[in-house]
Amino acid sequence: MRLLFLGDVVGRAGRDVVTGRLPGLVADWKLDLVVVNGENAAGGFGITEAIYGELRAAGADAVTLGNHAFDQREALVFIERADRLVRPLNYPAGTPGRGAAMIEARNGARVLVLNVMGRVFMDPLDDPFAALDAALEGAALGRVADAVVVDVHAETTSEKQAIGYHCDGRASLVVGTHTHVPTADHRILAGGTAYLTDAGMCGCYDGVIGMDREEPLRRFTRKIPSGRFEPASGAATLSGVAVEIDDRTGLAARVGLVRLGGGLEEARPHFWMS
Repeated sequence: MRLLFLGDVVGRAGRDVVTGRLPGLVADWKLDLVVVNGENAAGGFGITEAIYGELRAAGADAVTLGNHAFDQREALVFIERADRLVRPLNYPAGTPGRGAAMIEARNGARVLVLNVMGRVFMDPLDDPFAALDAALEGAALGRVADAVVVDVHAETTSEKQAIGYHCDGRASLVVGTHTHVPTADHRILAGGTAYLTDAGMCGCYDGVIGMDREEPLRRFTRKIPSGRFEPASGAATLSGVAVEIDDRTGLAARVGLVRLGGGLEEARPHFWMS
């Protein structure tokens, strides 16, 4: 099975690069499943139903979220009917929406998509390790699910790495989101789980984590907010990770970085290049 995971979509620039490039990648790379983190898609803060529809129409089979999940108030309502929109699993009981979704891939495989939020340097939710244990116990890889994707929306590399090892052998991919900077530590762990600390963002890197750089610079240098954060509007990069999954085991066979367009050095999965 061929899986593409795309990092946080930030603002219009991020949406445009995803909607412009993803349909071609689905066809060219013969992708079976695409997961996109969309929690910054609406002006950098949250997601709307219309944007969720745009990402789905472009080829996203599931859209994950994070700490900005409910910044757009309409998300509290439409998330209930958006069955492939996945917010952090470790929100308190009673939070609208779902933290897990079983998706049928294009090849007919059953893929469990999970989203958790870290607690270090973030608004602490319930224990992400315990939440993942409960979800993975109920959907064992190779029996209930043919593949499992875990989006870890967290601030620190250490917490993401710990969750990666915690899920090793029980998930096909554990990938970090939230910090908007792609890391170079993609690998397959000892138990067969593909891992990447952060997928980066789909957005303009000529700014500060996807935002126009003037306001962040003013806040860092003067310590006084003088306006809203606005997404950077320059050429955007599509960033993420490609994983080839063994159909027999549900574990990763190959993993590679994806960076297309914008100002970063291009990276493509060589194992899908003809």
